[in-house]
Amino acid sequence: MSKDTYPHLEALRELMRSKHIDAVIIPGTDPHQSEYPAEHWKFRDFVSGFTGSNGTAVVTLDEAGLWTDSRYFLQAEEQLEGSGFSLHKEGVEGEPTTLQWLGEVLGEDSVLGIDGRLFSLVEANRIEMFCAQNGFMFAPDFRAAEAIWSDRPARPMNPAFVHDEALAGEDVGSKISRVLEVVEEAEADGLLVTSLDDIAWLFNLRGSDVDYTPVVISFAYLSEYERVLFIDSEKVTSEVEDHLKKYNIRVRDYDDIEKYLGKIRDSHTVMLDPDRVSDALGQAMICNKTYHTSPIIALKGVKNESQIEGFRKAVLYDGVAMVRMMMWMEQNVANGITEMDVDRRLQQERATFESSRGDSFHMIAAYKDHGAIVHYEATDESAYTLEPNGLLLIDTGGQYLEGTTDVTRTVSLGNPTEAEKHDFTLILKGHLALSRAVFPKGTTGVQLDVLARGPLWQEGMTFFHGTGHGIGHFLGCHEGPQSIRMQINETPLALGMVTSNEPGIYKTGEYGIRTENLILCVPACQSEEWGEFYKFETLTLFPYDTTLIDMDMLTREEVKQINAYHAMVVERLSPMLNADERLWLKEKCKEINL
Repeated sequence: MSKDTYPHLEALRELMRSKHIDAVIIPGTDPHQSEYPAEHWKFRDFVSGFTGSNGTAVVTLDEAGLWTDSRYFLQAEEQLEGSGFSLHKEGVEGEPTTLQWLGEVLGEDSVLGIDGRLFSLVEANRIEMFCAQNGFMFAPDFRAAEAIWSDRPARPMNPAFVHDEALAGEDVGSKISRVLEVVEEAEADGLLVTSLDDIAWLFNLRGSDVDYTPVVISFAYLSEYERVLFIDSEKVTSEVEDHLKKYNIRVRDYDDIEKYLGKIRDSHTVMLDPDRVSDALGQAMICNKTYHTSPIIALKGVKNESQIEGFRKAVLYDGVAMVRMMMWMEQNVANGITEMDVDRRLQQERATFESSRGDSFHMIAAYKDHGAIVHYEATDESAYTLEPNGLLLIDTGGQYLEGTTDVTRTVSLGNPTEAEKHDFTLILKGHLALSRAVFPKGTTGVQLDVLARGPLWQEGMTFFHGTGHGIGHFLGCHEGPQSIRMQINETPLALGMVTSNEPGIYKTGEYGIRTENLILCVPACQSEEWGEFYKFETLTLFPYDTTLIDMDMLTREEVKQINAYHAMVVERLSPMLNADERLWLKEKCKEINL
């Protein structure tokens, strides 16, 4: 693929010469800072051939580099072969950052270009300061894709649809009122919203414009007097039109956003999130601006009772799909099935539920040493054939009208080694410790993170990804504002937040082990002297592989916890299973004893 993209790199350089641009930075995102951009905005992929979800390309007139993290080192090495791009490994000691590299290779008075639509205000300001410090010129409106990408895919024109208020648990009018209260408190007159999941939540709209996340490509502007949705008219069905009119939301063309923002009176103050609003939109505004984290992030991060009930239904459906897929896999593991066959089978099982809307991210079905690649994505070319031995790591999630799921299980396909059992049990101990945590109101994720890592740390091991991320309600599988990780995040865990619990261990060339459930923050206890305390309710419904547990490493409390969880799994899933499936599940969930 990448050899085929080499002419694209040369076409870009020809354009750069004609526009007197000496270097260009190309991110892998879109004007909405989306995790999964639509094909229309994958210009980095077009130029370099690299398709990973995280990566930044930098091109000069003589050299080209692609920066990505450890999840994609192997993929990048393969895809960049013959592309004219060199791989730069983020997070590896001695590797320069994109700007450090540019500081070394560019001469004085060089011109550095970006497409300001694809960079947040914060990112663009950082690049502009870098240019000023190094004597470079900054060109924030170098829009190369339109000039050289002749067969560029069109923007998606899939119709939007209304997310039922009974599932959302709150009407649009109430959400707008709550958001505008925050805007008013910040002494602002309006709010610019550019993140697709924020808009979807705010207006109770969903779509299918990008992979894995049910959003519709759009912008929005809110004030006391105006509510405007900027969206391609082809997406607005009669149902959506009636829905928007009910809440006095005007519709304008998607491409009108810059013109509209430029006409806001200079006496007005608009609130915007500098980490989410693009530099191009920020520069289009001549009015006053006040910079704040989007108020929608915190509001949608706390789920209401209707959403929580939806999550409980979604994990039920997903648990049933996982049971059926696992039974099929066990019956066929000796018949030459591959990692991709496992992926496809689970998609089929999910699709049997009427409210299913596909996967919430690209499934990871990683056998043996593939499991050591943290975000491995199998293809038909790379997929291993399964055998009745070794470990298989499955990290997967589904989108349902009722909610979003994310679950990881590591299972033995036969004859587990002592090392595999030892490491699996270490991960399970950390996972269990976090899930049974009790903590005071105001606690942040970084304060709980050690619970999941502690068993590994005691043996001089760790993992480098976060332990937990927030999850959207029929929205993005990865959302804020909370997290559980080593890095500081000052957002406290609040009642109604749904977060993942997913410690892991990865041994290069051998195997990877990760165990993940979704956990809901709920009340624990309260007293006048000590205040409120919270705990977690485990939502995910699927058994741990008890054949991988080293019983000598467990405490009585942990055994009791595992047995209680498995009893809950059997109780909740059994009514939706047939007789054979119930027998299989009961066997997997049978009590363990020290």
